[in-house]
Amino acid sequence: MSDRPLVAITMGDPAGVGPEVTAKALAHETVWACCRPLLVGDAVVLAKAAELLKASLQIHAITGVSEARFDPRAPDVLDLGNVDVEQLVPGHVSAAAGQASVDYVTRAVELAQAGEVAAIATGPINKAALRAAGVPHIGHTELLATLTGASQATTMLTTPGLRVTHVTRHVPLRDVAAHITQENVLRTIRVTDAGLREMGIAAPRLAVAALNPHGGDEGLLGREEIDVIQPAVEAARAEGVAVHGPIPADSVFFRAIRGAFDAVVAMYHDQGHIPIKTHGFERSVTVTLGLPITRTSVDHGTAFDIAWQGVVNEESMVEAIRLAAQLAI
Repeated sequence: MSDRPLVAITMGDPAGVGPEVTAKALAHETVWACCRPLLVGDAVVLAKAAELLKASLQIHAITGVSEARFDPRAPDVLDLGNVDVEQLVPGHVSAAAGQASVDYVTRAVELAQAGEVAAIATGPINKAALRAAGVPHIGHTELLATLTGASQATTMLTTPGLRVTHVTRHVPLRDVAAHITQENVLRTIRVTDAGLREMGIAAPRLAVAALNPHGGDEGLLGREEIDVIQPAVEAARAEGVAVHGPIPADSVFFRAIRGAFDAVVAMYHDQGHIPIKTHGFERSVTVTLGLPITRTSVDHGTAFDIAWQGVVNEESMVEAIRLAAQLAI
């Protein structure tokens, strides 16, 4: 197994579904076939998740990578021991749980930066829990950018047949237009092109979605396409990027699914998330582009409404681990 990349898997918010999807994913032979998984989390919490799921796993708590045995019957957990299970309330926002989830990501990044792991696959964290813990980041991307010193990090969502990046992410809809600048659009095009090349696509074909209905109808429904997006596309083309657009958002994703483009640059969160999750929700995965390390993630949240009930689907975590292993090679 030493020829397989070592992938650190963070547990996510312990009050959410992260421990369950992590434990469930470890029951898949495909995970062990593609990598050597190393969990980063709280061993007691993961043991309770395995017990809840009636999984025949004996959690092997360790304090360092050198202690890992990579035994599918006894998964290794780099145990931070930072959860008081007596105080943990499943399905509820908790400052302690929010801080614990950040601690897992921070430790995994340290391992990746030190070359002790080849890639990271992260479980879901909760924005409200981060806020309660006083964490100055709204999500994984912003946290990872700070931890690694990356200035151009952006999120790509991928599911079989479709990839999407975003010019804006966690911005209120009423404020989106103000963030659609030529600089931001061009930056996202560049990062997307570079990320796809790193993923093994030698000549990426990109599409850029319009912001306004019907692509603005030549300015009748908004001028962002004329004043901002088109100039960014033209600048990217001048740099040698094979990019098309702006293309109305009600058709561009269909064209990408049909094979016309390798990725679509969306203008805002839901414009890109809705087609990804409609086309292939359970197998969708997040990849962070522009980082000096390899990081993938589940493409769902902490799902507090079903947390610790044993019913969550683990496919996104399995796919995230598999993609992390693939990108690490």
